[in-house]
Amino acid sequence: MPDLSSFPITQRWPASHPDRLQLYAAPTPNGVKISIMLEEIGLAYEPHLIDIWKNESKDPAFVSLNPNGRIPAIIDPNGPDGGPIAVWESGAILLYLAEKTGRLIPSASTPRYETLAWAFFQMSGIGPIFGQLGVFLRGAGKDFEDKRPLQRFADEARRLLGVLDRRLEGRDWIVDEYSIADIATLGWVNALVASYDAGDIVGLSTFSNIQAWLERGLARPAVQRGLQIPARLA
Repeated sequence: MPDLSSFPITQRWPASHPDRLQLYAAPTPNGVKISIMLEEIGLAYEPHLIDIWKNESKDPAFVSLNPNGRIPAIIDPNGPDGGPIAVWESGAILLYLAEKTGRLIPSASTPRYETLAWAFFQMSGIGPIFGQLGVFLRGAGKDFEDKRPLQRFADEARRLLGVLDRRLEGRDWIVDEYSIADIATLGWVNALVASYDAGDIVGLSTFSNIQAWLERGLARPAVQRGLQIPARLA
């Protein structure tokens, strides 16, 4: 049985199944990237809810795993060198899991780097901008009298959606096949409607290619399961 006792986080959130990959996350657009990925590849894992609404990602035990104090993070008891390994940052985790299993990332160099470029497009553009839009629509920023920040993020979100919509013209998925690029992006686009009620402000209904892609993604059973993991506390 793997020994995870060297990781302080396992004292705060004990592992019932230390032989399984340990996921520390919340059901947010960044968190569900990893639960969706794990559901897609079928790797055994144990999810732990990090209640970010109670600031648990700033708990010293969590920060010991991810010094940036942000979900998600994982411990894989069966790392590449035979022992456990910790990985944090959602993009790094997606790439790690794809390489570990040989799944959801092309093996040929050209489509592989194309997939990585679109995955990083989500991390550098879509995630930060959509997240800030959510702050100004549903979070603390909604009470600001000055609406210029909201407009700034709405305009940029609309521009990014345009980039993605053009990419999806004539395509089922962002690259040739369903991949980590789609997994990275699905939760964030879904959040525009499901979490932020931002569909109208960004004109989501006008992006027909994105609408069709989102429907295809949400129809996947692994995506539906992953969107609910870890479950929020009642």
